[in-house]
Amino acid sequence: MKQKNLLLIKTMHLIPLLIFAAGWEIAARLAGTPLFPPLSTVLQEFYTLLLPGGLLAHHFMASLIRVLAGFVMGSAAGLLLGILTGWNRIAERLLGPLASVLYPIPALGWLPLLMLWVGINEMLPILIVFICSFFPIFYNTTTGIKSVDERYIKAARVLGGSDSQILWRVVLPLALPNIFTGLKLEAGMAWRVIIAAEMVAIPTGIGVLLMKAESLIRVDIIMVCLLVLSLMCFSFERLFHYLETKFTCLWRS
Repeated sequence: MKQKNLLLIKTMHLIPLLIFAAGWEIAARLAGTPLFPPLSTVLQEFYTLLLPGGLLAHHFMASLIRVLAGFVMGSAAGLLLGILTGWNRIAERLLGPLASVLYPIPALGWLPLLMLWVGINEMLPILIVFICSFFPIFYNTTTGIKSVDERYIKAARVLGGSDSQILWRVVLPLALPNIFTGLKLEAGMAWRVIIAAEMVAIPTGIGVLLMKAESLIRVDIIMVCLLVLSLMCFSFERLFHYLETKFTCLWRS
């Protein structure tokens, strides 16, 4: 009975998607304009672009490499400095005000400055993703560590724990929900900013394919690119949701 209920719940989640897909198909066929292609046409073009010699794999891999490079470096830097700032009062006084000033600046706000500093090359979109990933993860890590109940830390000290043992075995496990919140948010945001960064004279990437499709008035290809973007944002966010559940299930249950 329980398995049937779970299956029913999962099936119900698909109903809005099926209604949306059917509505899209019907509305597009009634409109009869190339500016609003049916879902079936978009999926057909998706398949065509995936075939050997198609454009999608080439541009997608270029974007994926940039996102992974920028996200991994930005996350690692944000995590390390966030731990340092949240745990060390001197680091908090030095880095806290600076982060408070820079954090509100949108990642794409750095684009004109980075174009002058590093030029229009492969480093530009990677640095944009780095900035996009660094500040939120830094902020969430710092907040997570500082929000750990002081009683747990005092109890660990009474039991003879050193500062490093308390940090790695008590504070960081309790701060994981905040850290993963930052990772989940920025995993999707990295894909959003990479599109805008690639539109600035970068020769490859999903953003470039979008711009070329717009110049040719190929709305089906534009929708394929948006579909890929949506799937990658969803996949990255679900990956970190899975990792959060895996790493925190033992002490949260």
